[in-house]
Amino acid sequence: MLRGICGRHAVNRIAKRYNSILGIDLGTTNSAVAVNVAGQPRILDNEDGAATTPSVVAYTDSDVLVGAAAKRQTLINPRNTFFATKRLIGRKFSDAEVQRDIGHVPYKITSDAAGDAVLETDNGRELTPQAIGADILVKMKTIAANHGYTTSRAVVTVPAYFNDSQRSATRESGKEAGLEVVRVVNEPTAAALAYGLRQENDGIVAVFDLGGGTFDISILDIESGIFEVRATHGDTHLGGEDFDIRITNLIIDQIRSESGVDVSGDRLAVTRIREAAEKCKMALDSSAEYTVELPFITDKTHFKATITQKQLHELCQPLVDKTTDPVKRCLRDAGLKPKDIDKVLLVGGMTKMPLVRDHVAKLFQCTPSSAVNPDEAVALGAAVQGAILAGELKDVVLLDVTPLTLGIETYGGIFSPLIPRNTAVPCSVNSMFSTAVDGQTGVEINVYQGERQLAKDNKRIGKFTLGGIPSAPKGVPQISVEFKIDPDGIINVSATDKTPTPDGTPAATDKSASIQVSVDNSLTPEEVEKLVSESQAHATEDTQWRQLYEHCSRADILLQETKDFVARFGHLMDPEQRQAIEGHMASIQAKLDDVRVHGKMMSAQVINDELNLMQRICLTEVQKIASDQQKSSQVKGDE
Repeated sequence: MLRGICGRHAVNRIAKRYNSILGIDLGTTNSAVAVNVAGQPRILDNEDGAATTPSVVAYTDSDVLVGAAAKRQTLINPRNTFFATKRLIGRKFSDAEVQRDIGHVPYKITSDAAGDAVLETDNGRELTPQAIGADILVKMKTIAANHGYTTSRAVVTVPAYFNDSQRSATRESGKEAGLEVVRVVNEPTAAALAYGLRQENDGIVAVFDLGGGTFDISILDIESGIFEVRATHGDTHLGGEDFDIRITNLIIDQIRSESGVDVSGDRLAVTRIREAAEKCKMALDSSAEYTVELPFITDKTHFKATITQKQLHELCQPLVDKTTDPVKRCLRDAGLKPKDIDKVLLVGGMTKMPLVRDHVAKLFQCTPSSAVNPDEAVALGAAVQGAILAGELKDVVLLDVTPLTLGIETYGGIFSPLIPRNTAVPCSVNSMFSTAVDGQTGVEINVYQGERQLAKDNKRIGKFTLGGIPSAPKGVPQISVEFKIDPDGIINVSATDKTPTPDGTPAATDKSASIQVSVDNSLTPEEVEKLVSESQAHATEDTQWRQLYEHCSRADILLQETKDFVARFGHLMDPEQRQAIEGHMASIQAKLDDVRVHGKMMSAQVINDELNLMQRICLTEVQKIASDQQKSSQVKGDE
């Protein structure tokens, strides 16, 4: 009997491990994997007993190395050892960030046929950043299997400011690794989950996440197991790698100054210097000074220098300062002040630097917390999300947000918002639109992101056409436009003809068209910040332009109606009156062109005055034509 009971318990444990969902922090510098155990997330150590694994992949003639093994052989195989490739994922080769990185890594970054940034080995083999990510994810999967977790499902984290392209590429990495990525979660949100699960107090938490390659700031409201993201900002190209580059350049300059030798073009030398720079940076987190020694950095040059913590902080202050603006924007978007924040959570290896901690303390006017290990928090939170999705945690709800307003362009160039910025995702919204012109059989749906009131001032992120609409008078067709944002932040837009039949039964055609927002046109964090700041700076002006555009749209309709009237009854009109109407039509059209084509601001009253003059003449002519026709009918009747 005892043997039977123990056997069932063992089977249950094995089944639970097989059905678990892994939490994976796919980091720029280091990666980690965690899993839920008895209601608590737990980091799974690698074969070296370490909680994190270097995000480094090396290709040799016979093998693929991942992690510490790959990092150890960087010096002898620099051109085939790839690190910090997360900074390239989902990016074009022409991106400014990619071009900046090219000069700071020993391996080759090039462009594929589609213009995407890819990597190239010594023998000319092209590798996508997502392929490198896939190798790292396979490593995470293997670490989990070594602990008995043989599941193929995972929650993978990304920076909060990753765009659609970068999120899709991360999912592709999971697919190539043989993983079912059940959810893509923002890194600061995951960290807050890990923190919140271990704390009893509710409150407003700011997560300051400065990792190896990216920076995120998110503000969440934690209450009774509900984690609601109120706002998020960040920089997808700011992290520990940038600090390493600064120290590397400092050492290169010192070598040049002392020996007259420029080693910046020597890939092997730069690789050694970069390795020394990283060690220096980490050592100065807890030491006042560190001695960098590089024997035989060139054939005749031995380099030795002491770098102090003060020097490092002065060198890196500009990088730390770059976190200030996103923090202020995030607070503003959340409608909060620093004093409203109950706790500031530090996440990411760079938050171990005293300079960063002091900066955060000044920004929020409080002492930040490291209640969760900064290196482990994201993976632990991903495991919490995995447990929620697996049904293992039932009292926790996560509500993330979209960073910008989404909408479509409607008649006259007006931007019609459908999903406001900072709306919790996943979400969907449906709105009904119609045609603006008689007999219109198709509509072009232009999808925009932004905060301005005119479509042209926002960022168009996609377009598609719905055709086959039955010809009908303007305003009769009913076109349902639906926006959906899935849990991973991917946007889908669809339009469906819902025009009822004459007898009132459901839609006659039910034709539909849809689009998943083109990854090529996704917004960068810099573009997001620019759009938000511009909307605030031009708020009053935008309102004036919107009102003017709305007047122009009404003028369009009246012009078209007048043109139709003249075309139908022009032969019955007084020639002088017809000429006057046509003159007003031309004048009004010129004013509309001045507004829309030439961007000329004018009072809507100027347009309205001329419209009123034209309409009065039209009304006089309508009455005259009606009277003439009535008299003609009476004459015929008398005959």
